[in-house]
Amino acid sequence: MPARTRSSQAAVEERRQAVLRHVAEHGETRIDDLADRFDVSLMTMHRDLDDLAQRHLLRKERGRAVAFPALTMETATRFRESTEHSAKAALCAAAVARIRPGSTVLMDDSTTLFPLAPALAELDQLTVVTNSVGLAQRLGTASGVDVTLLGGRYHGDFNSCTGPAVTRALSGIRADLALMSATAVLSGELFHPLNEYAEVKLAMLASAERAVLLVDHSKFGKAATYAYGTAADYQTVITDTGTPDAEIAAIRELGVPVETVAPGEPSS
Repeated sequence: MPARTRSSQAAVEERRQAVLRHVAEHGETRIDDLADRFDVSLMTMHRDLDDLAQRHLLRKERGRAVAFPALTMETATRFRESTEHSAKAALCAAAVARIRPGSTVLMDDSTTLFPLAPALAELDQLTVVTNSVGLAQRLGTASGVDVTLLGGRYHGDFNSCTGPAVTRALSGIRADLALMSATAVLSGELFHPLNEYAEVKLAMLASAERAVLLVDHSKFGKAATYAYGTAADYQTVITDTGTPDAEIAAIRELGVPVETVAPGEPSS
């Protein structure tokens, strides 16, 4: 009997993403059922699930693969880029006026900031410092923008870097503005499922003279494992009109101005 041809790494990753989607849709699935569904050996399926578990994309328990809450799943770049696009574009349109030519701007790995790239490319003598490979790629061809990519531990699922090398580099930078988002906001408190990303956000706040938080309505009313401060760490919060009034009121009670924008419009 001829030996089975080894799958290419691209095919393996494609299968693992299909496994992840299936588990996410069903909440949890028996491992032997997954092996049957994807026509692989039980050993291969265990390897696939071990890889996904190490990347914090699901939990592997005895005989089962269990999905994380949607909040953690949404943290991975491939799940974030296509969500709430119109709201993110409106938030970014409102933020552009706060960016001065000639300034140094810190930007985290939030896909919320991706729609800013075309507008930033129109500014002159702008320095952008980011841990996001995706954002750096979007700005890399802009003639008036100097991009510094913070290198450290690379996370393929988030297409960005974290770790001591990133936070050390940030400690030596003084920026005019930090533009950031949050994975979860509850009553003005900010949360992230992964501590190392929370640490990068805190380091960016410490290195910037001013900070603006851009958060669409889908992030509110949620919490995650690691709390890393409140909206009071920012000079302004920009959100969209779908955000619950109670969440907006909680931020304003902290003394922070909140600007709301309507998706599809620059501001309101």
